[in-house]
Amino acid sequence: MPVAIPVPVEASTFVRSDDPKGLKFDKISDAVDDINVAKLKAKADADASAQSEFDASKDKETFRQFVDSNESSRRFYIEQHTKQTVEFNLEARRKAFEKPRAEMGIWEAMELLNTLVDASDPDTDATQIEHLLQTAEAMRKDGKPEWMQVTGLIHDLGKLLYFFGSDGQWDVVGDTFVVGAQIPTDKIVYSDTFTENPDMTQPVYSTKYGIYKPNCGLDNIMISWGHDEYLYLVMKQQSSLPKAALNMIRFHSFYPWHRERAYTYFENEDDKQTLADVLAFNPYDLYSKSDSRPVAAELKPYYEGLIAKFFPEKIKW
Repeated sequence: MPVAIPVPVEASTFVRSDDPKGLKFDKISDAVDDINVAKLKAKADADASAQSEFDASKDKETFRQFVDSNESSRRFYIEQHTKQTVEFNLEARRKAFEKPRAEMGIWEAMELLNTLVDASDPDTDATQIEHLLQTAEAMRKDGKPEWMQVTGLIHDLGKLLYFFGSDGQWDVVGDTFVVGAQIPTDKIVYSDTFTENPDMTQPVYSTKYGIYKPNCGLDNIMISWGHDEYLYLVMKQQSSLPKAALNMIRFHSFYPWHRERAYTYFENEDDKQTLADVLAFNPYDLYSKSDSRPVAAELKPYYEGLIAKFFPEKIKW
């Protein structure tokens, strides 16, 4: 018996006479795709904002202990609180990208950063690359999405400013605060060290709202210059990280706001989400510092895979 050869079915067989180009089908298909993408995004957002679990057994009272006996930390904040003025911040932003800086990949940048010891941090003597990996690994342990893991991996790379002509660590690291408005001194570490800052006696800068308006939004205020703002500006232009990641990078050192809840009078409606993003990130940055020290060579292949998904091969720093 001869074998029956299937006859190709013409696509037109499935095309409705009132929709000869199949446009309605395309629209339905696109709508389904949009729904599926939205569901995946919603799940990723939920995973990112879920409460951290890795730190459940940690004594959180032992972190961020700024005491007067820590002379190194206090000296750092005296210099930062004296020199971070409106004038300096305007100039720092003007100069930040006026000339080409180094070009290097993310992992190469991590290795360069590893030669820096952060004078403002009382919690750890781990190297910079160890801290970045501790942060990212704690997120991976808790099942956070890849974009958040890689944000943990890079969140301090703005400290490369130290190697790019900074005036010292005071304009690179440390807790940040609003410049151009009154300092809520009961909410800021070493709050007694602002006395020599000239902005404290300036008629406008020393008022509650200063040069800003109530509820103007965090995007419209100037926060003391350092690695947060610098890295945010770099990643905004040269990565595919989502808005939540950029919020985490930009405000993670803004402890007077996200931890002490100062400056709430500058918040707008969008800042509710900004705060949620930063609070989701903060435990991994802070409480992972007591974790065992990771071995960079063992973790490098995994994180190089993540890096390739979100960044170009070379970043213009």
